Amino acid sequence: MINSEILEIRKQFKHENCAITKVSGCYVDGEKTIKTKFTESFLCLPEEETFKYFEIFKKTLSGSVGKNLINMEFPTASEFNGGTQEILLKLRDSELKEESLLEEFYEKVITLYEHAGSYLILILHAAYDVPGRTKDKLFLEDSSDEVYRYLLCSICPVDLTKPGLSYNTETNQIQKRIQDWVVGAPNNGFLFPAFHDRSTDLHSVLYYSKDSEELQHEFVSCFLGCELPLSAGEQKETFQALIRETLGEDCEYEIVKNIHGKLNEIMEEHKLQEIPEPLVLDKTEVRNLFTDSGVEEEKLVAFDSNYEKMAGGNVSLLASNMASTRVFEVKTPDVSVKVNPEHYDLVQTKIVEGRKCLVIEITDQVEVNGIAVKAL
Repeated sequence: MINSEILEIRKQFKHENCAITKVSGCYVDGEKTIKTKFTESFLCLPEEETFKYFEIFKKTLSGSVGKNLINMEFPTASEFNGGTQEILLKLRDSELKEESLLEEFYEKVITLYEHAGSYLILILHAAYDVPGRTKDKLFLEDSSDEVYRYLLCSICPVDLTKPGLSYNTETNQIQKRIQDWVVGAPNNGFLFPAFHDRSTDLHSVLYYSKDSEELQHEFVSCFLGCELPLSAGEQKETFQALIRETLGEDCEYEIVKNIHGKLNEIMEEHKLQEIPEPLVLDKTEVRNLFTDSGVEEEKLVAFDSNYEKMAGGNVSLLASNMASTRVFEVKTPDVSVKVNPEHYDLVQTKIVEGRKCLVIEITDQVEVNGIAVKAL
């Protein structure tokens, strides 16, 4: 799924567009004991409650694609003989009306999901009448090709509010606040089936993780039956390790600067072309990036084997996870220099009076701790 498709589903989480038919929940304590369960017709809930649910559902479809939101395909084996995809499909087709399927769903989540405290498992069923769209990408509300029926699961921590003082309006007194168990924003969740090319994709799922480095590998592997890609942090570390391994002892500043500069240029060109899919680089494209940045051919002899060892033979890396588009940073033990990536060439290395120096080109606009000063 791409950003526009995710946004199209998020827009349903308000009363005027709501396609949610039912919502079910299961509250689990820190001992993995089910405390309560419920299933409700969503639009029969009090309005003030539905707004709170909308906030949770929107959060479950928030963040960056490839970082917090991860597209995954079901292995073929998971689609048959009681596989993970088949169970989710049955749950969707039941429209959350079969208690036995819900109980099986909750028990499996509780067994596999790792969380130290209490949490709430929320799952909704919705039926979205997908409007047609013109070549100019304008929606035709009276034209529909299919109904996209889906499940959205949100797993939210439930924490006790902090102790403190509060004002009691009835007694007109300041007194000890009553502590409550409050449902927080979701830590994890998923959308099934995926909404790919604005249509139902039964073979894919969109997974959400608030913390892009804590992806709940066992839960994803055993519950969804999917293989997680490298996390955003792991992709960055892999890219950095490839640079170090390729350049070896000759890991020169200018070459590393060129690699990051070229990568940002490729990302900017991708953005200008208005391509909706995130930019990913496969093994060959990363190798070409190194070549275009000035890495000598003899240093690339072992590149393929190093890539397969560090990332995997068929693994592609998301460009936005490989390099920062916000800052180009150069650090020494005592100095840190941060530059707009568009102007990374302002920082150079030179020998000045026999000493290795970082040289930064400046203009007349120089500030020291917020004070404008004269440039030398």
